[in-house]
Amino acid sequence: MLTIEQLSLRLPHYGTGYTDWWKRSWATCLDNLSLHFLTGEVYAVVGASGAGKSLLAYAVMGLLPASARLKGQLRYQGQLLDKRSQKTLRGRELALIPQSLNALDPLVRTQRQVAWAAERAGQSSGNARQSARQALDHYRLDTRAQQAYVHELSGGMARRVLTAMAYVSQAQLVIADEPTVGLDPHQRQRVLAALRDLADQGKTVILITHDLRHALPIADRVTIMRGGKLIETAPAHAFQGTGRSLTNAYSQALWLALPDNAFTLPKPCTDSIADKAAAIKAQQEISVA
Repeated sequence: MLTIEQLSLRLPHYGTGYTDWWKRSWATCLDNLSLHFLTGEVYAVVGASGAGKSLLAYAVMGLLPASARLKGQLRYQGQLLDKRSQKTLRGRELALIPQSLNALDPLVRTQRQVAWAAERAGQSSGNARQSARQALDHYRLDTRAQQAYVHELSGGMARRVLTAMAYVSQAQLVIADEPTVGLDPHQRQRVLAALRDLADQGKTVILITHDLRHALPIADRVTIMRGGKLIETAPAHAFQGTGRSLTNAYSQALWLALPDNAFTLPKPCTDSIADKAAAIKAQQEISVA
C-alpha cells in the first residue's frame, strides 16, 4: 500500500540570543526512514513525545510547512506520492484522523461534518448525507449525538466522529494520530476496535501512539522510533515474555519497562545505561499520558 524509502526531514529554527536571533539552523527531525505498509494491516508506530511520529504522518499526507526540507521517496500503491498526488488523494485515498479534537468545527453539527468528508471524497450531497448517517450509526452514535455540536460530545464520541469521517472517505490508507489520548478504557477500546475494523475491510491503518501496551492487541506490526530514527520493526507477537524476539536493546527495555512487566529491564542489555534510562523515561511519559 505505502512504501517509504530513505525519508529524511529537516526543519528550520532560529537562535534565541540577542546576537543570533536572526541565524537560521536546521534540525533533523526524521533521519533516513524506510518502511513498508501492507494492505489489511494495523501498523503501530510507537515512541515517546518528540520521536517524530506525527511528522511522519504529515510527510505522508503532504501537510508539512513550506519551509520543510524533505528527502527520500514515498510510493502509494506503487506510484510516486509527490505534492501534486498528495493533494489529489488527500481526503479520498488518504485520510488522517488527527490527534487534536480542534480539527472538528465547533459551529457545525456532527452529521454535517461527516457529510462534508463524504462530499470531499466525491459523493453527491444527497448520497453524502446518507453515508454520514450510516457511518455514524456504524460507530454507535445515536441520533442525538449525530445532531450535536462538538462541545456536547464526550472525548470518545468525538474521536469516533473523526473515524467516521475517514470511513466515509473510502480511503485505503488511514493514519490515526494518538487516537486514544485522554479516553477512559471503555471508550479507548471502542476507538481501537474501529481502527481494527477498518483494516479488516482491506484498508491499511497506521496507528501513531506512545501507548505500546494498548496498541499491541490490534496491531500486526510495530515500529519503534526514537529521536527521529527507526529503532526496530517487529511483529506484534514479538512483544511478549522477556522480549527475547526483539533485536534491539532499546525495544526490549521499552517493552519490559511497562507497568505490566513490573518496570524491569532486560538482562543482559548490551545498550548503554543512557538507553535504559531513556526507555524508562519514555514509559513514564506513557504512564502519565
